[in-house]
Amino acid sequence: MNKLVVPRRPAPELVRDGLREAILSGALVDGTQLRQDQLAEQFGTSRIPVREALRQLEAEGLVTIEPNRGAVVASVSLDDVLEMLDIRIALECYALRLAIPQMAEEDLDAAESILEGYNLEPNPESWGAMNWQFHWAIYAPCHRPRLLGMIEANYGHVNRFVRTQVSLATGKERPRKEHELLLALCREGDIEQATSLLETHIEQTKKSVQASRRHKT
Repeated sequence: MNKLVVPRRPAPELVRDGLREAILSGALVDGTQLRQDQLAEQFGTSRIPVREALRQLEAEGLVTIEPNRGAVVASVSLDDVLEMLDIRIALECYALRLAIPQMAEEDLDAAESILEGYNLEPNPESWGAMNWQFHWAIYAPCHRPRLLGMIEANYGHVNRFVRTQVSLATGKERPRKEHELLLALCREGDIEQATSLLETHIEQTKKSVQASRRHKT
């Protein structure tokens, strides 16, 4: 039997994806300095792929190149997050509008299974990820890879800011009820009611973000 050969990924891509995951997960917080020599050692490569990866992350808005300091994890302001939540509404409502007519029973069952796990999960730190899994499950049937890529990238930026604080502020009960109603509307094929509820759902996240910041300060 011939040995399966798995092509190696380019070094800049490996560094970029590793750093992106660390930034979006919160492992690297805003303002963290990204030293090229340390990153090269960490990823087992030279500085050239690291430099290319940092340029790509700068284009994505995740890294800022500052004079006399080099690359740092870009900060996200409250205004940035509120604007990105408006973008969430535009992109995700459109995706859902396209997805509902394409949903198979398997898609709906998968989304329901995610909700069941979400309802049973006691750890608030896990709620954000499970919430996103549910949203992704109902958008994926739209079969628009570029649209889905834009949604995923925008959500990643927002999630840097809203991860645990909004989960703690909103609790689980209201999102749970809205998710269940949203899934029911998807099952019924009610595009208008489903997209209207989704818009209201994300608008409530905006309010929670603002309230969280007020109480934090």
